[in-house]
Amino acid sequence: MSEKETLIIFDTTLRDGEQSPGASMTREEKLRIARQLEKMRVDVIEAGFAAASPGDFEAVKGIAQTVRESTVCSLARASEKDVRTAGEAIAPAARGRIHTFIATSPIHMEKKLRMTPDAVLEAAVAAVKLARQFTDDVEFSAEDAVRSETDFLCRIFEAVIAAGASTINVPDTVGYSLPEVWGARIRELIERVKGAERVIWSTHCHNDLGMAVANSLAAVQAGARQVECTINGLGERAGNASLEEIVMAVRTRADLFNVTTRLDISQIVPASKLVSQITGYPVQPNKAIVGANAFAHESGIHQDGVLKHRETYEIMRAEDVGWGANKLVLGKLSGRNAFRTRLEELGIAIESEAQLNQAFARFKELADKKSEIFDEDLQALMSDEEVTSINERFRFVAACFHSETGEPPRAELTLSVDGKETTCRATGAGPVDAAFQAIESVANSGAKLLLYSVNAITTGTDAQGEVTVRLSRDGKVTNGQGADTDVIVASAKAYVNALNRLYGGVPNKLNPQV
Repeated sequence: MSEKETLIIFDTTLRDGEQSPGASMTREEKLRIARQLEKMRVDVIEAGFAAASPGDFEAVKGIAQTVRESTVCSLARASEKDVRTAGEAIAPAARGRIHTFIATSPIHMEKKLRMTPDAVLEAAVAAVKLARQFTDDVEFSAEDAVRSETDFLCRIFEAVIAAGASTINVPDTVGYSLPEVWGARIRELIERVKGAERVIWSTHCHNDLGMAVANSLAAVQAGARQVECTINGLGERAGNASLEEIVMAVRTRADLFNVTTRLDISQIVPASKLVSQITGYPVQPNKAIVGANAFAHESGIHQDGVLKHRETYEIMRAEDVGWGANKLVLGKLSGRNAFRTRLEELGIAIESEAQLNQAFARFKELADKKSEIFDEDLQALMSDEEVTSINERFRFVAACFHSETGEPPRAELTLSVDGKETTCRATGAGPVDAAFQAIESVANSGAKLLLYSVNAITTGTDAQGEVTVRLSRDGKVTNGQGADTDVIVASAKAYVNALNRLYGGVPNKLNPQV
């Protein structure tokens, strides 16, 4: 086998991933994830869609100013305004890319764009030429390539290559294809397009039929040398191709793939947990690579085999991807300097001494309840800190819960509402329901509860429970999160957090692509 080629990992968690309902992020959250992606040595970070909103522009620009080792990319429609906005956003980057796109399938051109194929081709070429005024690294995507005519794809790809595109992305936008068909499509395009040898060929697959990873890998075998993917497979509808599955597939089956990646795979699990915690999208236990059960063995036959020789049932090592790598870092005797240093190592920025003091006090409170403090605990604590450090409308102060067999559970909470403390009480189907009913008796938000999710942040009976609450009102969807060793308290905090976001009292999530 010849020397392996590099497979470029293009992560779009911060752009396509946040299009999942309720998964949009604040600028600070995007920066935290971007730092982790850089630490993982992701080649290209698609930081957002700069023209989508002023907030997203500032997030892309902030990431471009912060990230130095990875290429920072902004998406842009094939329009002058979008391309110029993207160019301004990535200007501070050590390495910046503009990713411009336009739909090329008959149904999209006719029904959505209401443009002729010739007009679409003209717009694509103009966008690429304009993007080259801002950066030499320009990517062009043919949206809905899966349902586009091959002859037209060849025409438009040849034209944008001549105009200066350096990466050509072929997306299965609607998750329609199958591996054999997708591989054949990529191979045919590479063979037919004039100038194909001058560009990197990329693939971007959605998971509507559960084929995103399989289709992406088929594209790699057919000659694609960039894969667009997300942490945990996050994305709208059924999601995108999963970064961790792509990377570990080409690594584990090196006998079939003549490519290698630059990723530090030990950062995969930390990245997965961070994205899950920030977006409120829990990882299913049996999710490949990053699920809690991914390396667990229940069957006696499997356990016996693994004990005798690990490779009887394990094709990867759990510790390689970051399981068990999050060592105990701090305890109740740790000082402020050690606390600050570890936060910096985790990519969590401390803006002021006042913020550090407040966070350190909360850390000490947690350390009194929990003897072992892990990285995940710190991530959750600082996410909570981002919310509690702001002058929000509602604030959790204290609570008392009562649950007894045969008696309706009761909750009594003390909340601060616009700076004034008030006590509220309610009964419910369970203590969590009672807590939510009590909060609503004060808030009267009229919001609908879309999601209630509980996850243990670390192992052990003293682990913090991390709760995600998703609320909807008048078309606005917000996620709230709370963490505590008492899961009912964590639930109340999460509900209050979601209410604050609903009322706009804490940093708004940035607008995803619309």
